[in-house]
Amino acid sequence: MMLYLHEIKTILETARTKAYQAINSVMVEAYWEIGKRIVLEEQHGKERANYGEEVLKELSKGLTAEFGRGFSYANLRNFRQFYLVFPDPEICYTLCSKLTWSHNRLIMRVDDAKARHYYLKEAAEQQWSVGVLERNISTLYYQRLLPSRGVMPVAHEAPQSGSANIHQFIKDPYIFEFLNIPQPAHFSEQTIEATLIENLQKFLMELGKGFSFVGRQYRIGTETEHFYVDLVFYNYLLKCFVLFDLKIGKLTHQDIGQMDMYRRMFDDLKKPSGDLPTIGIILCTEKNETVVKYSIMNDTPQLFATKYMPYLPTEQELIDEIENEKLRFNLLK
Repeated sequence: MMLYLHEIKTILETARTKAYQAINSVMVEAYWEIGKRIVLEEQHGKERANYGEEVLKELSKGLTAEFGRGFSYANLRNFRQFYLVFPDPEICYTLCSKLTWSHNRLIMRVDDAKARHYYLKEAAEQQWSVGVLERNISTLYYQRLLPSRGVMPVAHEAPQSGSANIHQFIKDPYIFEFLNIPQPAHFSEQTIEATLIENLQKFLMELGKGFSFVGRQYRIGTETEHFYVDLVFYNYLLKCFVLFDLKIGKLTHQDIGQMDMYRRMFDDLKKPSGDLPTIGIILCTEKNETVVKYSIMNDTPQLFATKYMPYLPTEQELIDEIENEKLRFNLLK
């Protein structure tokens, strides 16, 4: 019986590994083809100022409407750079497609062409994880290898089993985007935080002050890094985004700085022309108290007081709601 069970598990693991490899290869190759097409389009209008930027913005709108998330302006810039760095289709199909998109995003930012090829080849052959690849690039392993004319210590890890690869595959946000499948929010949140956020979402929707739900664990990023905001709303009375981030423990300056960064990113990447600046609200649940911190432009306190506060939950309302939920789910123990 145990042998029978083991054989079936092996069949499933092998099938899932093949599915992972197939989807990953197709995704990387598709991004290379998209990058190539973008470059060709830009060359048609190279005499027009800012034509390339216009192409990416319009393309982002069209692809997002049709295929969902994953085609932001920043991501399209990455596709374009991917093609420009690796214009040889043979390199793309024989090496790049053997690695994940996360691997390729790291390697394509290496300035030295020989170093890039080395990292591509070694990462594929040695099955480096993204973390190992990043450490080897950041420690300039290739550059240190040249004068040594031999083998130097390099970050390694045990080869990953098929089940480990599948676990990474299931969590990979790029796969969710490529297949246009919603990413479960609990992948990047503790159970306690997820419970509080879920109830906070309901509370804000029932508050009746113009909140329209946008998303949980909402992903926003630059060309090189991605971040997740716990809750994102759009307030149609204020005409602005409102971001909520929950912290378990003491509020720190880093938490405030992070929220300010989220807010500025939303203003740069998401805010429609004519809307008010994005609001950020940090909820910090300590053992004995809950702290609420509003994040808004420092030079506009009057704007905040007169335009924002009538439509936002008060500090006391937010504290009471969080404290009630903490008591309800026995989080004070």
